[in-house]
Amino acid sequence: MRLGVLDVGSNTVHLLVVDAHPGARPLPAHSHKADLRLAQLLDDDGAIGPEGVDKLVAVVQAALVAAEDKGVEDLLPFATSAVREARNADDVLARVRAETGVELTVLTGAEEARLTFLAVRRWFGWSAGKLLVLDIGGGSLEIAYGIDEEPDAAVSLPLGAGRLTAAWLPGDPPDAQDVRALRRHVRTEIARTVGEIARFGAPDHVVATSKTFRQLARIAGAARSAEGLYVQRELKRQSVEAWVPRLAGMTAAERAELPGVSEGRAGQLLAGALVAEGAMDLFGVESVEICPWALREGIILRRLDHMPAE
Repeated sequence: MRLGVLDVGSNTVHLLVVDAHPGARPLPAHSHKADLRLAQLLDDDGAIGPEGVDKLVAVVQAALVAAEDKGVEDLLPFATSAVREARNADDVLARVRAETGVELTVLTGAEEARLTFLAVRRWFGWSAGKLLVLDIGGGSLEIAYGIDEEPDAAVSLPLGAGRLTAAWLPGDPPDAQDVRALRRHVRTEIARTVGEIARFGAPDHVVATSKTFRQLARIAGAARSAEGLYVQRELKRQSVEAWVPRLAGMTAAERAELPGVSEGRAGQLLAGALVAEGAMDLFGVESVEICPWALREGIILRRLDHMPAE
């Protein structure tokens, strides 16, 4: 059957269409993205303003048209931290439902971490052993650890690249004192979770997902996305540490000229790099392997798990 996942995230609204069957690997058929930056559309009271809601409704309607055009049989719509943490989340969800017919499921941070972990586990298989999974989104950082398909620990922290950029790095390029303050904040937040993960022992394999990690890996020399999903891509902590001061000295426009860095994400890349550096350092990780599957694929896999076999 043809499934569609509608992901209302902090940065983008992304419709991923796949051909999927129980027991088989989902095959991507179509991708439709719209940059919305919901996390940056919050007002001073933490609510998504009328303009932001108007944009969200329009983007969801466009995604529905794309899903219909591609023959999607079952649509799985969900929202993450930007909607979850908005003060007027209930009103936003009600308006989306009333004007589009779409009932957005709002995932908790722990659910995000668990579903991303499931996708990574299925990608690498049981032979990967104990996994530590790191995922940097626009609004939050997810960390999960475990040996089965359900992680032993799943944590979500408010350390998304978009959120941190808006709150801590107003300058372009950012002020050095702001960068140092953000670095301290990031490491303080991550350090609170290290004990919860470390008590399970050292992981056998450390994996990173998300656009931030993919972009950092690319500027550090990893293969281009055009070379395919199955090319192994790694990111070393040493490379991140070398790139942080370079990114801090660049404007967003200069970062956008780096290989693999999109104009829409260039402004967030420094904050994302500080989170990646802090997580890898505090968890004692020398390198991570980039996984092409993440939350959207986890949603699909969970849906397939609950379908009867044909």
